Amino acid sequence: MSIAIYIAVMAIVTYLIRALPFAFFRKKIKSKFIKSFLYYVPYAVLSAMTIPAIFYSTGNIYTSIAGTVAALVLAYFNLPLIVVSLAAALTAFLTGLIM
Repeated sequence: MSIAIYIAVMAIVTYLIRALPFAFFRKKIKSKFIKSFLYYVPYAVLSAMTIPAIFYSTGNIYTSIAGTVAALVLAYFNLPLIVVSLAAALTAFLTGLIM
């Protein structure tokens, strides 16, 4: 149930951040600062909501770190999202079996 709430809140936040400029700004936004702010805020908000869930999801910080490192390494090499997520989950699982 909490995962569904996380997803719903992330979707609402992302939508609102993308839709609010259209509601408040009638002219084209020319400020580079405002453009960059509006571009990066959704990523920052989603990261702030997701990162704590990643490190507390397994109940063991070492399995979480192992899965996160595996995901970061594979994402760095631009592998598909499904490969990254499955490899991260498998890495966390296997680390849990060892520990």
